[in-house]
Amino acid sequence: MRFSGKTVIVTGAASGIGADATALFASEGAVVYASDVDVAGGEKLAAETEGEVRFVRCDVCDPAQIKALMDRAAQETGGIDTVFNNAGAGGARADISEIEPDEWDRTMDLLLRSVAFGIRYAVPHMKDRPSTKTGGASFVNVSSVAAVGPGYSPTTYAVAKAGVLHLTKCAAADLAQHGIRVNAVQPGFINTNIFTASLEIPEELKTQAKAMIAQMSSNAQPVARGGKPRDIAEAAAYLASEAAGFVTGTSLIVDGGITIGPRHSWDPEEGGAFEALMALEEQVKKAQQSA
Repeated sequence: MRFSGKTVIVTGAASGIGADATALFASEGAVVYASDVDVAGGEKLAAETEGEVRFVRCDVCDPAQIKALMDRAAQETGGIDTVFNNAGAGGARADISEIEPDEWDRTMDLLLRSVAFGIRYAVPHMKDRPSTKTGGASFVNVSSVAAVGPGYSPTTYAVAKAGVLHLTKCAAADLAQHGIRVNAVQPGFINTNIFTASLEIPEELKTQAKAMIAQMSSNAQPVARGGKPRDIAEAAAYLASEAAGFVTGTSLIVDGGITIGPRHSWDPEEGGAFEALMALEEQVKKAQQSA
């Protein structure tokens, strides 16, 4: 019961990573304020999840709603111990040669500004909590493997998630004086609605699409299975727990190894440059021996 007696905020809680994180925090004793714009999904989550889960509708693109969420949680429970800034979507899909200003701004508001103000409006309710003395007061922000370079997502999404990483470091420095830790988690290909929501296909085909995404991701990384929301929830729970009390200003990559290097570095069926040089050396040796 790592979070017994603690108040935890989860944004984007109605599905995917947020839903699994809500269930995990609640199962370990936290009072969880699960927020989302999906009222039906959020209320269903609160009703069906074991433990104490309170759903609050919150559009994280509206700072006033973020503040209201934090104020309500603190008023009802006496303060806040952990905020899991998880809400997000795929955002604008156009590349930098075609992106429009409003598309850029909407994506940044959802993925980056929401994290900044999730921190901003929770801090006043965290400073005097007992958890600040034990290493248990913390923010966990969702970044992405897209933050490490191009090729994992649309450009605007990648830039926003890179911003989340730097914000995490800056906020960790700002808040150290208050005993509050700030870390991030970088998911790889996790099979959630974030992928299918952006596909222009009928709803009845989205289940099939998720199966295809799972198969594709399991073939694209050293760990030969698709990523699951629970994988990220477990990472977030660790970073939020007192077990990570000596960890701040950093990020935990949870990606099945997809970012460790090009495919030939881990797939023996793919010949890389080093292997090609070794093969050439062997051919030269054989030629010398037969001469």
